[in-house]
Amino acid sequence: MAVTVKALKDGPFEVAGGAKLIDVNGKEYVESAIDPLYLCRCGQSRNKPFCDGSHKDAGFMADETAK
Repeated sequence: MAVTVKALKDGPFEVAGGAKLIDVNGKEYVESAIDPLYLCRCGQSRNKPFCDGSHKDAGFMADETAK
């Protein structure tokens, strides 16, 4: 299966297909074993880079389509 990244409406990026998430030091996140991954894009998560639902309280609104 191909890795896909989908922007969810006013929410996180959903990464599916077995992607591995590796930090700047080369360490793989244990959460990478979870498929799909949900990555924060609002900047409010207390569990970055993962989404914790904070976008709802923050009222995050995003463009989901390319211009």
